[in-house]
Amino acid sequence: MKRLGLTLVAALCLTTATFAAGNQPTTEKWEANINMEKLSSYLKLDSKQQEEVANICQYFNEQMRRANTSKKDKQKHLHNAIYGNLKLMKKALNEKQYADYTKILNLTLQNKGIKLQ
Repeated sequence: MKRLGLTLVAALCLTTATFAAGNQPTTEKWEANINMEKLSSYLKLDSKQQEEVANICQYFNEQMRRANTSKKDKQKHLHNAIYGNLKLMKKALNEKQYADYTKILNLTLQNKGIKLQ
């Protein structure tokens, strides 16, 4: 009976560790799937802003891909990509839109496991 109990505990620990390891956020895969339609709707962008924000998002995706594939100074490249994006968005959006955008970006980065120091 003791042997069966230990076997069940070991199996439970192994299952839990495997499940937890599979759910760890990673920055290895930046899937640049920014849904511009939803972002435009959420931020209530006008047509001029939509075009400008689409260009900024495309540039941001390219910068994030470069940062993720960089062998050297990965953290520095991530920092530059994110803060460069915020700087460009601040110029393109009004105060309320920018505040909403920063909330979305912060949540997205947290979900992807990207932490800046």
